[in-house]
Amino acid sequence: MGKALIIGAGGVASVVVHKCVQNSDVFEEICIASRTVSKCDALKEKLDGGKTKIHTAQVDADKTEEVIELIKAFGPEVVINVALPYQDLTIMDACLATGVHYVDTANYEPPETAKFEYKWQWAYKEKFEKAGLTALLGSGFDPGVTGVFTAHAQKHEFDEIHYIDIVDANAGDHGYHFATNFNPEINIREITANGRYWKEGEWVETAPLEKKEVYNLPEIGPKDIYLLYHEELESLAKNIKGLKQIRFWMTFSEKYLTHLKVLENVGMTSIEPIEFEGQMVQPIHFLKAVLPDPASLGPRTKGKTNIGCIIRGLKDGKEKTYYVYNVCDHEECYNEVGSQAISYTTGVPAMIGAMLVMNGQWRKPGVWNVEDFNPDPFMDALNKWGLPWQESHNPELLDLDLDAKELSR
Repeated sequence: MGKALIIGAGGVASVVVHKCVQNSDVFEEICIASRTVSKCDALKEKLDGGKTKIHTAQVDADKTEEVIELIKAFGPEVVINVALPYQDLTIMDACLATGVHYVDTANYEPPETAKFEYKWQWAYKEKFEKAGLTALLGSGFDPGVTGVFTAHAQKHEFDEIHYIDIVDANAGDHGYHFATNFNPEINIREITANGRYWKEGEWVETAPLEKKEVYNLPEIGPKDIYLLYHEELESLAKNIKGLKQIRFWMTFSEKYLTHLKVLENVGMTSIEPIEFEGQMVQPIHFLKAVLPDPASLGPRTKGKTNIGCIIRGLKDGKEKTYYVYNVCDHEECYNEVGSQAISYTTGVPAMIGAMLVMNGQWRKPGVWNVEDFNPDPFMDALNKWGLPWQESHNPELLDLDLDAKELSR
């Protein structure tokens, strides 16, 4: 069907490349581009020889002109951005300059401050409309599939959605004392930031990891889950009409949190530059350099992930509950694509989003989040491409009023 330019060569990018090659009827040619071209060449060497023609290129995605030159040279229909979220805007600018559709998995973040907001990318809406181009934001799992799950529930299960709890659980074990399952810098910034959830039209802020519950997840069992802020809360709070509350929860082990607290206490998670041997260095950049590369965790990781949405609302005037989720096995992912499940659950939806933009099912001018589109073709594709979803109409529910529960203890 056409060409896709994939910017990035880490763990998620590797999954995207594998899945594009599997889906050769859509992705006839791909170009893998990164600042470190040797990583791109390694992927090409591993997967070359099939129906999909693979190219590689060197690019510094911080520099819009370099991305423009590469797009002009390769001529893709869509750019799949699985680089760092700091580079979203430069790549979007390059897409506008060259008339190419855009897909990413995470919202833009300013490098100098931990801000998880869509405002910078939503500001591009009119530019993409005038250019007749589609920018699809957050086509990973969370954000991404969680938004599609919600849109599916809104279309097929509810007349009104009032409450959403997104639960992201990773019960995998990689054997290290401490490691992050995706980019350490992004992961740690996310976890150490204040928590936030949306309630009755307002944002309620909490201290980092202040709110903890125990939730019994299918195929994984009871896990400690902690309330975080996650960017899909912002888009879903805006796009799901009638919503009263939405929260995001993630699992962490005591061992992980203990290591993280020590690193935070000694300043290693800070993004504030310090002078070291005559150079200004962000401590978190140094920490990233000494931690295991998330792309290397695949052969070591055993166990499963469970990510889904617990939804409450009304159907035919009656209260209804619904839980839609995916369970993904780390070892099965590694056997298929050489990756652990965290990269797999992000990379597969990125390919699906790009496919739907390329084939026209999810194509309209402007800047959009996944829940803005018809969820049906995406839900079908999840079952086909490795992330089958399950559902329950009688799920275990989380307490809706965290503050009242706290007072009763």
